[in-house]
Formats: sequence, structure tokens, C-alpha cells
Amino acid sequence: MVSSDQRRRQLAREKFERQQQRREEARRKTRRLTVVIASALAVVAVVGVTAFVSLGGDDKDKKDAASSASPSPSPSASESSAPEPAMKIDKKSKYTMSLKTNQGDIAFTMDAAKTPHTTNSFKSLADKGFFDGTKCHRLTTQGIFVLQCGDPKGDGTGGPGYTIPDENLTALGKAGKDGTVTYPAGTVAMANTGQPHTGGSQFFLVYKDSKLPPTYTPFGTMDAASLKAVKAVGTAGVTGGAADGAPKKAVTISKAAVDKA
Repeated sequence: MVSSDQRRRQLAREKFERQQQRREEARRKTRRLTVVIASALAVVAVVGVTAFVSLGGDDKDKKDAASSASPSPSPSASESSAPEPAMKIDKKSKYTMSLKTNQGDIAFTMDAAKTPHTTNSFKSLADKGFFDGTKCHRLTTQGIFVLQCGDPKGDGTGGPGYTIPDENLTALGKAGKDGTVTYPAGTVAMANTGQPHTGGSQFFLVYKDSKLPPTYTPFGTMDAASLKAVKAVGTAGVTGGAADGAPKKAVTISKAAVDKA
């Protein structure tokens, strides 16, 4: 018999996965619009006319659009992502990602031998200043306990324009009867859409042991001081008193850097 606590955790996990999928569908819709706009601008350029196109919409519009979008298991040819960065890291080394935030410094170690694609991508993005000035847009405080960051848009729909393969998925052990494994407090893992190999730039910091399916690349481990800083954000809760949403203690990354450990 499933206990109420187990059922609550299961519902939280399912909600987490649905939201990840909806956000990817919203990203795909944005990419489709971009392709259409680019084609239109190319036609206009041929006849010598200059055009300016601006797309907008509040978060509710984006969420509604994402919710109503038809499921798409994989991008179409027109939605194909750019290639991931060329491999430039030392695959035998460990790297440290350091995040300077308004809620304290957060650092975690990445093992390139276990997650070469993820480590290489994060170093490439950090070197370009991709994460600088971004917000950790999502906090979950019930069922699973994570702070999600890495979205340049700040609404859960942004990414780097490419995807990276899943890695290290067996590191946390074999899934139990409920289909989950424990992501221990201090783990840093990749967010995805619920489909294989759809990680981009969004990642989540686990501040309390959380049970999730073993489909999210675990690629980093926070030090004690960093975990304490993230826990403080989790303790403060979600804006509006919900269990899932923008953190009440807003977290902004002013600078991100990746260096050999």
C-alpha cells in the first residue's frame, strides 16, 4: 500500500517532469517562430526592404502556449540544435564551477572522466559569460528539493541553442520499485525535457535528498558551504507560499567560472 508521503513525492516528481517537458515544448515553439521570422526577413531583404520584428508575451502566455502545444518526441529538421562545443577540456581532470551570487558563493566539482560532455559544455558557456546575470528561476520545496538555474531567459524556456548527451546515469545506483533513485543533498544535475539527451544549460542544485528517476545527469557535487547557502534559499521558501516556483530569496548569478580543480 502506498503511503500518503510516498504518493506526495510521486506527484511532485510527475509535476517536475511535466514542467520540464512543457518548457522544452515552449522552446521548440520559439525556435519554429525564429525560423519563420528569419525566412520572412530574408525575403524582405531581397526586395530591399528593412524590417524590425519584436516578439513578446508575459509568462502566463508562455506557459499557456507550452501547455497547449502538441507533444513532439524529437525536434524536426527545422528545429535542429546547433552543435555542442568542440571538446577542449582534459577528460582526465576534475573541474570546479564557481558561481558568485547575491545569496553567497556556490561552488561544485565536476569529474570530466565521468561527464566529459557536460563539463566541457559548462566550461565553454562559463568562459563566454553565458551564466553571468542570470537568475535561478525555480525552487521546489515539497517531494523533491531543488533550486534550478542556468536559464538566460529566467522563465524555464531558455537554453544555449544546442543539447548535450546524458551521462553518468548509473552513478546513483539502480532504480527501486518506484522507478527512482536518491539524488543526495549536494548533488548538481542536468535538467531536461523528460526525453533522452535533451540537456542544455539548465541545471538543478539538490539541497535535500530527493527521489527522482535516474534520467537526470548527475555531474557535480557542492562543497559544504555551498550546500548551506542553497539550503538557506530553500528554507526561505517559494514566492507566494507555493511549493514550486520562484524562490522568495531571489538568486542572481553575477559571475560564473570553470577552472581545473
